Amino acid sequence: MTSSFFRQASKSQIRRFAKLQLKKYRDKESLFLAEGLRTVTELLNHVPDESYLTTLFIEPEQLCRIPYKDRFREKIFLIDHEQGYRLSGTSTAQGVVGIFSQQRIPETRNTSFGKAGKSLAVALDDVQDPGNVGTIVRTAAWFGISGLICGPGTADRYNPKAVRAGAGSIFCLRHYGVDDLREELERMRRGGYEICCSSLQGTDFRDYGSWPEKMVLVIGNEANGIGQEILKIADRRVTIPHGKTRPEVESLNAAVSASILMAMLTL
Repeated sequence: MTSSFFRQASKSQIRRFAKLQLKKYRDKESLFLAEGLRTVTELLNHVPDESYLTTLFIEPEQLCRIPYKDRFREKIFLIDHEQGYRLSGTSTAQGVVGIFSQQRIPETRNTSFGKAGKSLAVALDDVQDPGNVGTIVRTAAWFGISGLICGPGTADRYNPKAVRAGAGSIFCLRHYGVDDLREELERMRRGGYEICCSSLQGTDFRDYGSWPEKMVLVIGNEANGIGQEILKIADRRVTIPHGKTRPEVESLNAAVSASILMAMLTL
């Protein structure tokens, strides 16, 4: 299918969707922007339904590489390189930009995330780096985590950097933000979950012989860890042991810590 089959993007489209680089516009429109062939392809592979794709902007030379051109033909618009730069917000525009709806979460949240049996959820307490948030989203999808809860101060999971770090995995698991993380964790405890906090002052996770059927793993701020109000309600505090020699660094990266613990708790 050649470029002549597709319409050119309008100035008003570029102007409107370039604003999605800013959180206030993402929240206002319940949309987010994703850039790059790999990220957009992964998102197209996992959209819950076709309505989640709003618009797909493509430079003509990238058309041959995009899947589902027939399926989404009416939503595809051609852009030039300058328009690609305006949409991407980076100095290395990739020529493929998708505009997607944010995940729709029911107003009444089910503590089991719609899954029966064993359930491990992950909660983020003030994790501020969008790259860390995106990496945790992708890792959680890899290990089959039931859901992701983002507390106040945590970077927007729809931030373009988070979307890139997640490499298109944002539709692969259920996730939502809350205004009061402690209140949400208490709600989940009433639903049968235990609260497990990652902490440098915690117990070596290898010392636990068993783990509960339902648990929330809490990951804290990159510099300060988990807030005291959350630590107070923890059923368990766990730490990742370092090697046999004295470590040369104070702690692990938040996304690395989350990845190790998710692996150990699900395998």
